[in-house]
Amino acid sequence: MSGFNEQFLYSIIIIALGYVLKRTGLIKERDGEGLARIIFNLTLPALLIVTFNGMVIDYSLFWLIIIAFVFGLVAAVIGIVMFRKQQRDTKGMLAMMVPGFNIGLFAFPLVEGLWGKEGVQYFSMFDVGNAFIVFGVIYFIGSYYSGDGFQINFRTIVSKMSNSVPFMTYIVVLSINLLGLQFPNVILQTAETISVANMPLSLLLLGIYLNFVFDKKYLQLIFKYMAVKYVTGIVVGIALFLWLPFDDMFKFTVLIGLILPTSMSVVPYAVEFKYDTRFVGTVSNITILTSFLLIWLVANFIV
Repeated sequence: MSGFNEQFLYSIIIIALGYVLKRTGLIKERDGEGLARIIFNLTLPALLIVTFNGMVIDYSLFWLIIIAFVFGLVAAVIGIVMFRKQQRDTKGMLAMMVPGFNIGLFAFPLVEGLWGKEGVQYFSMFDVGNAFIVFGVIYFIGSYYSGDGFQINFRTIVSKMSNSVPFMTYIVVLSINLLGLQFPNVILQTAETISVANMPLSLLLLGIYLNFVFDKKYLQLIFKYMAVKYVTGIVVGIALFLWLPFDDMFKFTVLIGLILPTSMSVVPYAVEFKYDTRFVGTVSNITILTSFLLIWLVANFIV
């Protein structure tokens, strides 16, 4: 258990360092955009290449893709129903933040430190199902309730998926693994060197984006949103943890996966659909803090 707590302590220190660097002006919050592009397009794909290289994938792990996708659909319906009495734009903004999780930036650095490559492999499979929710379902919800109205544009959805380097990396590394192939040694060595930077850079970025200031007028909506998102995730997560006939790592992945922060994609979606970006950013920060606390509790009292 000390190992878990040490990893959380190191993570908190790195996140705090990113926050302090921003507050002192040594790093600007806008610098986080460039850092995020480096993580999503370079260090995270490198980590995935290293993780899946030559690893034997248990076919039961494909259930993680299904669970993440089905839960996302259910959570989307719950969000729409629970916020049905809100104004149209508010309902769309809140409903699109219920399904979908921040796995690339938030979960991977913690999982890598706690469980190593095995943990990354499990959460990667979970993230494949999550990607369909983030780039498909969430985008549809945001578009439907926006002022511009709903436009079914599958070309846009496919474009968003194909332009996501992490998602396409999942497809490539899974295909190569299942075909029994391997990357050339020079690619593996390069990827391994780059992947080392993923955890610290991701945690630094969380600190850079962290913000403790928010408008009090948001309190009621924030409370309701947090209740919908986390009560749903906790109840379903515990139920599946108790009932699923899989190994412990599988069940921990589901339990932790369903209490992760809201997807970072909701922020650019909020900009695109002209929602309240300040509210969306505030809620995203609160879910990061809440999920961090919940995962620490899981690591100490369940794991």
